[in-house]
Amino acid sequence: MTAIKVPGSGRSVLGEGPSWSARENAVFWVDILGKRLNRLSLADGAVTGWDMPRNIGWVVERADRPGFIAGFDTGFVELDLDPFAIRPIADPEPDLPLNRMNDAKADPTGRIWAGTMPYSCEGDVGAFYRLDTDLSWTKVDAPYCIPNGPAIAADGRTMLHTDTARGTIYRYTIHDDGSLSPRTEFIRFEDDWGSPDGMTFDAEGCLWVGHWGTGQLSRFDPAGKRISFIAMPASQITSCTFAGPELDRMFVTSAADGRDDEPDAGALFEVEPGVKGLPTLPFRG
Repeated sequence: MTAIKVPGSGRSVLGEGPSWSARENAVFWVDILGKRLNRLSLADGAVTGWDMPRNIGWVVERADRPGFIAGFDTGFVELDLDPFAIRPIADPEPDLPLNRMNDAKADPTGRIWAGTMPYSCEGDVGAFYRLDTDLSWTKVDAPYCIPNGPAIAADGRTMLHTDTARGTIYRYTIHDDGSLSPRTEFIRFEDDWGSPDGMTFDAEGCLWVGHWGTGQLSRFDPAGKRISFIAMPASQITSCTFAGPELDRMFVTSAADGRDDEPDAGALFEVEPGVKGLPTLPFRG
């Protein structure tokens, strides 16, 4: 399997958070450090974007109204694109101005799970939060250094979350009240794999994970065994999402930060996964 660079996808400093919108037949992704939200139309291949006033870690589409919930370095916000508007919801870490939000996903009930991390990528000062549909928030776990890629299984109760700095993917059980079981280690990356970054489940219960540092996209079986991988044209692979009406296409983000020697670093790529995925879930508040 080969990866194809999406024409016009640019060179994101820190591309992250790819998200499929069935409503718009488009893939959205962010450039966190480039302060930009990008959109790829699957109808015509056009790439458009919006400059943001601050670092933006992710967007989650809203189910019953236009726009998104987004994670800025100042916390949770409502984000509308047409007309453009930003409305603050809450900053869960006003005492940590050197932290920012990094990655998030919604679960089947419509809640958002999001992590925070230090800009320095050093120190266990990050945390894991839940944003409920009434726009209230709760810290659900800590500490984290570089939280990445919440991935929620089809059962809606099994959630995986990475600490990239520790090279470990953790597993939680989501309880009915939104609380979490204690984290347990699910996958620990081997030294020559690089570091685990963003991830998503496919329809067969397998996990796809981007490798930061070694230019790979791996698939792990439900027991956590690596069963295949795709070599990518950039070393810093950050996340992936299934897309398209049949959820049989996959798009992969990357980062150009510190990689002036890699001409394709920071691009959005498409790979042929050979399996269907799970839909991107919206926020239901």
